[in-house]
Amino acid sequence: MREQRDSTGVADADWFRRGLAVGGGGGGGRCAQAQGRGGSGSGAGSAKMAYQTFRQEYLQVPPVTRAYTTACVLTTAAVQLELITPFQLYFNPELIFKHFQVWRLITNYLFFGPVGFNFLFNMIFLYRYCRMLEEGSFRGRTADFVFMFLFGGLLMTLFGLFVNLVFLGQAFTIMLVYVWSRRNPYVRMNFFGLLIFQAPFLPWVLMGFSLLLGNSIIVDLLGIAVGHIYFFLEDVFPNQPGGGRLLRTPSVLKAIFDTPEDDPNYNPLPEERPGGFAWGEGQRLGG
Repeated sequence: MREQRDSTGVADADWFRRGLAVGGGGGGGRCAQAQGRGGSGSGAGSAKMAYQTFRQEYLQVPPVTRAYTTACVLTTAAVQLELITPFQLYFNPELIFKHFQVWRLITNYLFFGPVGFNFLFNMIFLYRYCRMLEEGSFRGRTADFVFMFLFGGLLMTLFGLFVNLVFLGQAFTIMLVYVWSRRNPYVRMNFFGLLIFQAPFLPWVLMGFSLLLGNSIIVDLLGIAVGHIYFFLEDVFPNQPGGGRLLRTPSVLKAIFDTPEDDPNYNPLPEERPGGFAWGEGQRLGG
């Protein structure tokens, strides 16, 4: 699970077109044609049903998680199709502030490298923990969730000025994992069936896993640091003697994102299943 740090490391992808072979018979031509039409109709119906199922499941995903993961997938697809290059996306303060390429402040969070194991690993963790946060502690508070995105992204960008990272999406994922893990301290995790631990240790286990793979841990430390700052200011400091809330969601965000009524038919994912797979599946202690 590692951030793509050098845009020159993106491998070229070869794409192949599939041809459809159409054959015809002799005396049984009409029968074959009728069967072909029936098969085509059945195939079209199956495709339509699959599309409707996918669309329904896609719309079930909460809006912020849906928008962010979709943007990441589309950005990666555009790079794979060579419509854009990582050189146009990566974080470069000089190009941002001197050449006004301000889109880099966002696009460096959307590219996780070429399609492969690292990309799938990142997407699974990003989707899962972002969704559980939005459906859990941020349930009905979309504006607060968007504000966390903005605060975390701003803080991470400021830190990014002092570290040699060109893509910050991986660090942002670690930040989401950290905030979720601290807000669910009693969930027991199972990492690849090898380690059993409580949720607050998950970011550190992921950092150790990255270290075992020979990767730098700067990205993990950056995500943990930003996640801890947000968690402290939002969850710890307000409950301290003499403390108070320093992070307040702007009213303009509340007016845009928060709806007065919640959808009673929405079916969120259970918080009792963090990770969704063997490396992230857990259960509450005592359960």
